[in-house]
Amino acid sequence: MVTLANLLDGHPANKNSIIIPGSESASYQSFSNEIERIAGLLAGSGLERGKAVSIVLGNGLDFMVTFLAVTRAGAIAAPLNSAYTVDEFQFFMEDAQAQLVIASEDAEAAIQAADSLDIPVATISGNRIGELTLSRNGTSLSKSVDVAPPTAEDLALFLHTSGTTSRPKGVPLTHGNLMASLSNIVGTYDLDGDDTAMVVMPLFHVHGLIGVALSSLRSGGTIVIPPRFSASTFWKDQRDTNSTWYSAVPTIHQILLMRATEDGAPNKSFRFIRSCSAALAPTVFNDLEARFGAPVLEAYGMTEASHQMSSNPLPPGSRSPGTVGVGTGVEIGIMDDNGNLETTGNRGEVVIKGPNVTHGYHNNPEANAEAFIKGWFKTGDQGELSTDGVLTLTGRLKELINRGGEKISPLEVDAALIKHPSISEAVCFGVPDEKYGEIVQAAVVLSSDSNEGAIREFCEQQLADFKIPERVYIVDELPRTATGKIQRRHVAAKFAE
Repeated sequence: MVTLANLLDGHPANKNSIIIPGSESASYQSFSNEIERIAGLLAGSGLERGKAVSIVLGNGLDFMVTFLAVTRAGAIAAPLNSAYTVDEFQFFMEDAQAQLVIASEDAEAAIQAADSLDIPVATISGNRIGELTLSRNGTSLSKSVDVAPPTAEDLALFLHTSGTTSRPKGVPLTHGNLMASLSNIVGTYDLDGDDTAMVVMPLFHVHGLIGVALSSLRSGGTIVIPPRFSASTFWKDQRDTNSTWYSAVPTIHQILLMRATEDGAPNKSFRFIRSCSAALAPTVFNDLEARFGAPVLEAYGMTEASHQMSSNPLPPGSRSPGTVGVGTGVEIGIMDDNGNLETTGNRGEVVIKGPNVTHGYHNNPEANAEAFIKGWFKTGDQGELSTDGVLTLTGRLKELINRGGEKISPLEVDAALIKHPSISEAVCFGVPDEKYGEIVQAAVVLSSDSNEGAIREFCEQQLADFKIPERVYIVDELPRTATGKIQRRHVAAKFAE
């Protein structure tokens, strides 16, 4: 298997590939046929190979078919969060140089953004295999042409990751990058055709898409895709489908734990539970294992590495709360400030090598010069390796705010706040939170009358919900260093009190 076009090859034709709770299931054969049909329609409508297609769809059969059809047709899939504002959609679509937007009929902000950029929009309707319909300007696409398969070197996926700059960076990933990562994940967890995975993370994010959905299909397993995570239906879906594992951010694990008794959660059901995208507190780790009777495996991933870089192993391998395990088909090192690899036990920046790692950021030579050194990719995280190669993360070198696995650039929030006509200075920061790991807060200096509620309402027009500061402090002045600089960590420390 060298590209996503081969993802469904070699698996039993009549075996379930996807189950949509309360709706239908799709066999590997019918799913494959539908991908080929939609890929042919896209090619017949003039889709160009090697150019991006923005996808704005919720979790479901239509997302999976669309994503794999776009990549099958040789184009680049660029999934986006449907919660974005018009301004955010405009940036992401323009930065990816999208040739087409595929969206649900009710994705008003995405459609408005595409129209403003003169990008054609195709809407998709239907939720059953063989009945999905793509339409342009109210007319269903009907012309189909055969398409040549992509190569391992072709780009398959284009995502954005927030950095310490005010705007997110584009991350192009090839078919080869993705297939290497999928093989690593399958091998780490011994996934096979007997496994059924619950997809509780959004599919526009690498955690849900690569870490669960595509890796399960790579192994010949089955994926269960509810439209969104719902604690009230989680255990019913698990029982109905005999799901063997799920992967989530700590926030979701905590919700399931808090509701376990009231929801009648079994004492043992999963083969393993995976946690990724944010640090899992040792108490939550222990409570999960005790309540749900399954080993909890914490993993470490990032978009630039096509998701997974390391993971704790399945039993009988040892796993320890607070660690993220060993490299999974990925070489991991610790580097000092001078670009030299550290010896075991010393802290430094976590660096990686592997066929799953992006070849570089999109149109961003400065970011590439900063991120790549001596063949290593610098993650921006601080950590240390044990003598057994077990990685412990000790902090983030970058200023990202990690809210339940969503990485938020503080400078992006600062920029949105400063647009407010009554704000003269603004700085946002992350604050520890039991539920989300971190939440966004901000401090502002006003030039004219306003209040916290009005400022947060203004942010709703500028930012997706998860980026909006949950608390806005209105102050006379912001704390500065002796040289007059505002340092985010000093502001955070002041208001954390």
